[in-house]
Amino acid sequence: MYLRIILTALLLSVATQAQEGDHPGETQKLLVPREVIPPAPLLSPQEALATFRVPEGFRVELVASEPMIETPVAMQFDPQGRLWVLEMRGYMRTADGAGEDQPLGRVSVLEDTDGDGRMDRSVVFVDGLIMARAFLLVRNGLLVAEPPNLWFLRDTNGDGRADEKNLVADDYATQADPKLGKRANPEHSSNSLFWALDNWIYSANHTTRFRNAAGMWQREGTISRGQWGFSQDDYGRLFYNSNSDQLRGDLVPSHYLGRNPAFSGAVGASYRVASDQTVWPGRVNPGVNRGYQKGQLREDGTLRTFTGACGPVIYRGDQFPGEFYGNAFLCEPTGNLVRRNVLTETGNVIAATNAYDKSEFMTSSDERFRPVNLSNGPDGALYVVDIHRGIIQHRIYLTSYLRGQAADRGLEAPVDRGRIYRVVARGSARSGRKPSLATSTSAELVATLAHPNGWWRDTAQRLLVERGDRSSVAPLARVATDSDSAIGRIHALWTLDGLSALSPEVLGAAMESEHSRVRATAIRLSESFLGGQESVDLTARILKRLNDPAPEVQLQLALTLGELRSGESLSAMQTVLDGNPGNALVRDAILSGLNGRELEFLSLVSKVWSEESSWRSGVLKTLSRCVTAEGNGARLQQLFSVAQAQGSDSAWQQLSILDGVSEAAPRRNGKRAATPPNPILLDLQPPLLEGLAQSPDPKMRDRVERILSLITWPDKVALDDVVEVTPLTPEQVARFEQGRELYMTTCGACHQPHGNGQEGLAPPLRNSDWATGPEGRIVRVALQGVRGPINVNGKVYELDMPALEVLEDEQIADILTYIRREWGHTAAPVEQATVAKIRAETAERVDAWTEKELLAIP
Repeated sequence: MYLRIILTALLLSVATQAQEGDHPGETQKLLVPREVIPPAPLLSPQEALATFRVPEGFRVELVASEPMIETPVAMQFDPQGRLWVLEMRGYMRTADGAGEDQPLGRVSVLEDTDGDGRMDRSVVFVDGLIMARAFLLVRNGLLVAEPPNLWFLRDTNGDGRADEKNLVADDYATQADPKLGKRANPEHSSNSLFWALDNWIYSANHTTRFRNAAGMWQREGTISRGQWGFSQDDYGRLFYNSNSDQLRGDLVPSHYLGRNPAFSGAVGASYRVASDQTVWPGRVNPGVNRGYQKGQLREDGTLRTFTGACGPVIYRGDQFPGEFYGNAFLCEPTGNLVRRNVLTETGNVIAATNAYDKSEFMTSSDERFRPVNLSNGPDGALYVVDIHRGIIQHRIYLTSYLRGQAADRGLEAPVDRGRIYRVVARGSARSGRKPSLATSTSAELVATLAHPNGWWRDTAQRLLVERGDRSSVAPLARVATDSDSAIGRIHALWTLDGLSALSPEVLGAAMESEHSRVRATAIRLSESFLGGQESVDLTARILKRLNDPAPEVQLQLALTLGELRSGESLSAMQTVLDGNPGNALVRDAILSGLNGRELEFLSLVSKVWSEESSWRSGVLKTLSRCVTAEGNGARLQQLFSVAQAQGSDSAWQQLSILDGVSEAAPRRNGKRAATPPNPILLDLQPPLLEGLAQSPDPKMRDRVERILSLITWPDKVALDDVVEVTPLTPEQVARFEQGRELYMTTCGACHQPHGNGQEGLAPPLRNSDWATGPEGRIVRVALQGVRGPINVNGKVYELDMPALEVLEDEQIADILTYIRREWGHTAAPVEQATVAKIRAETAERVDAWTEKELLAIP
């Protein structure tokens, strides 16, 4: 009774900063009547099976449980069918996170020796890990992420335990670096190492991809994706999510969209595939971190929307009915459920919808059922990783409300539990064949590339690439050009690419395939040959496909033509663009590939576009904005000449061009003025602007005024036209250059080298008031991060930026100095002493900053 009184008082009180996850001023009131909250007893694995509800025709089976495994967070089947499990046993052993600094983590290898479907043998491959959070089977060894290190481990003597350890990277999941102490943040750090169709290893929430070529580990920048979990479809499109955003994906390979520093906001990467965030749990959910907030729970106490979405997987197995193939499954541990989304594709755009009306694929009445990851199995079943505990919220975000909920119903313990289940379709037998791909011949692996189960295909491709067996090249070429299986051809092409064994002949033949996905893949892979001796024939084959009716081929053409710098590429781009009117993916694919040729492309299309349309107007605006962003007076002068040449029938073109130029002027966010750039010097005043400046239309005069703020000419020069910039000292120049290097490795993948950011991932830094405004604001953003909504250049972003506080004061100062003086910025550099002072002043702060808080800082 005394405990209940204390808890009631706690939940009715105004939360304070004493609990790290509390927001100042919030009233954390219990909204669900106590009498409707069921108890949460610890159930045995067998008892837990009775709590599941799955659609008719399916059943849930237990694969492994404690004490064999404890706190599992990820799993993977090896080529021999053994199940590898990553156990994050140091995670949240208490509500205060005690034990996170202890070497409790391990990777276990489970095996079913008697064929009954249950794991009965376990060997610990490696233990003594501190908060290890990701792993991947590669090259007859194991990549393991133990923040901030990424290790490659091998068993060289055959005893089942790792005895060789090599460092691959020392900057993996730095947000969870133990040296950060209580600020180490496992909820927002890199995870889910994943071998993709393109033979690169990606991660969630990480801006580096890896691969091993000839025994050497290579790394390359990429965009940040999602929060926890990673998957791909048959064509290598990547899927991921974040806690409140259930499913996003790359409709186009992200590297294309960062090619043009003058073009920002391209669509296609980190695309929101699922717009509806509603969930339908099978029990009341009072134990949700923000369950006291209005709208988080329904009136019946069930979770209303996703708050812990994670672990997505595209089902590519062969055990479920055919309509399930290619569906997206994902976890919601706070709601004790697994979602099934049906994916539909229209013109390369994918949309996800819940497969069930006000219901879910898998629910449980057990509050301790916490699915955190999903996986396709070699038997075609869907595997579910259940961390199985009462509290899964990390201490950094744990609210007083949830702490009280846990104490009230005894959810804090026990923690050393964990289960792995599989979901199977009744009446569809699981494959009885136990994999033995590690001992298969290369010829057998080549044949496996057409297997109906994606796990077999992916594993066969990886093994072939890792073996480097040149005897497999000829069989792979035959599959790539002659196989009846389209997906087998695609895997064969990517396997040849991984072996550096593609040939123009194979690619040319593949471009003639009757399967559109094969044609698109061949066009993409031909890019490595463009510009070489073999490019003439391949270029002709690519241009031959300009009128290909398949949307996926049209999109790939739009992307690949940007890599083709020959004379006919611009007219080819115009053909593809006109053939896909209003298609945003094709439009941005074309624009991203122009990179310095926007003026030439604008001149071309302005001659052939006579009829006005909104999409054409938008393209002209963007092209002229890109030309303006170049800052080249001669080219901008040419742009004004093109605009002036438009007759009365093409007045819409002239207006669109001028709009694009005016949009390049820095915008103002409320009372915060963007730092004005130095004007672009022209040879003479554009006659077009001289006349329009006297226009009776106030909107036209405003447009011209904005343009005039961007340009100058000899007769116009005045002292107030040029921003006085204090030159950097030699020491500051050195820091600027060091900041450039650090920016590229820490910020560039999201905000991009050109500073324009990426849609759905990161706002622009270029011409941003946040970058060039008061240094106290941007230093705090670097130290503790910022959470949306936040207004940047007139647009509101809901995205969160993680902290960079793991970096030293000097490193942060160098990065910020670079940001404040690059891209035409003229703001003062940031000193190391300033960062150190603000770090000391904010030492107790854990939560990210909000826009309101930052604006209060002068």
